[in-house]
Amino acid sequence: MAANAKTIVLGIVVVFALYVIITDPHTAAGYVEMGFEGISAAASAVGDFMTWVARGGGDS
Repeated sequence: MAANAKTIVLGIVVVFALYVIITDPHTAAGYVEMGFEGISAAASAVGDFMTWVARGGGDS
């Protein structure tokens, strides 16, 4: 039952994404850019944290 719900939700998300891409590609590109900026910021924060840990975790 849960697998069916996941499949239905995934299908709805894919249809919505295709609808946005087809009807307004400029806005869709903005959403993709925003997503990649978020992923980049998160990766940068993880890198900063790992650098802090590697240096002993004290006050910088």
